[in-house]
Amino acid sequence: MRFYIGVTDDEWFGFLAGLPGIDEVNFWQPGGASGRFKVLQPGEPFLFKLHAPNHFIAGGGFFAHHSVLPLSLAWESFREKNGASSFLSMKRLIEKRRRADKSFEDYKIGCIILTQPFFFRREDWIPVPPDFSPNIVRGKTYDTVTFHGRALWEAVSERLALAQPYPDFTGEKPVAETPGGYGKPVTIQQRLGQGTFRVMVTDAYERRCAVTQEKTLPALEAAHIKPFSESGPHRVDNGLLLRSDIHKLFDAGYVTVTQEHRFIVSRRIREEFENGRLYYALHGNRIHLPLDSRFRPGGEYLIWHNEHCFKG
Repeated sequence: MRFYIGVTDDEWFGFLAGLPGIDEVNFWQPGGASGRFKVLQPGEPFLFKLHAPNHFIAGGGFFAHHSVLPLSLAWESFREKNGASSFLSMKRLIEKRRRADKSFEDYKIGCIILTQPFFFRREDWIPVPPDFSPNIVRGKTYDTVTFHGRALWEAVSERLALAQPYPDFTGEKPVAETPGGYGKPVTIQQRLGQGTFRVMVTDAYERRCAVTQEKTLPALEAAHIKPFSESGPHRVDNGLLLRSDIHKLFDAGYVTVTQEHRFIVSRRIREEFENGRLYYALHGNRIHLPLDSRFRPGGEYLIWHNEHCFKG
């Protein structure tokens, strides 16, 4: 199993370690044009290494997704889970390490999104492997098939086994162990948080409204097909990227999407508001779908919305 050790901003780490019960964090990268993070697959571990002189592993999480986002959207999606108490505090942290003018521009940052984060007590911090050079400024990949990788992951596993609560909300441990020793590590089954859901839906739909093809990012919102309040999960296949006005109509039941992925507008808009020409012009159109079939709207969620929410 692969895992990654990322060099972590100490102020970011300290703030998040003091937040109880968080389910996701944004491990941001100050530069938005530094390339995609392709080292890990979803569910593989990402460990936090503190800055010198603290050459220790102090926690980690499990990789969910990488994106490049405007600073404002990163804050709106994760808020304090960005590792800061306010938008201005987050901006200050980033600009300490960003080689750019400190302006009011809504510049882009890299976002390595992690779920089920965990933070070790000071006495449980783990020394970095001997081959982790002090000159590494971003991070390094390890594999449990190597001596140093295996030794480090065993140390992490020991601490996770003692942690309460265990940092996986599915009820299954991130690492399967055989009695009397360490078994073959496996990646975890993840549950997405609200911020991760929003970003993954936004990227799955290529940052354009599923109905109108609108690409103005501040006007787009990730909608649950089956609401979270009705036990709808934070899953990409339970999401649609919609322009904000259509999102409101969708949640209120004035529009829906069929199992054939066609956009349907209720007659109630005309009856109740004596308007709706812009929406009726879209009636019957096929929606724009994610290229990855895993992320397309799930039939069970569409059926629920048609039967329990749509006004017909």
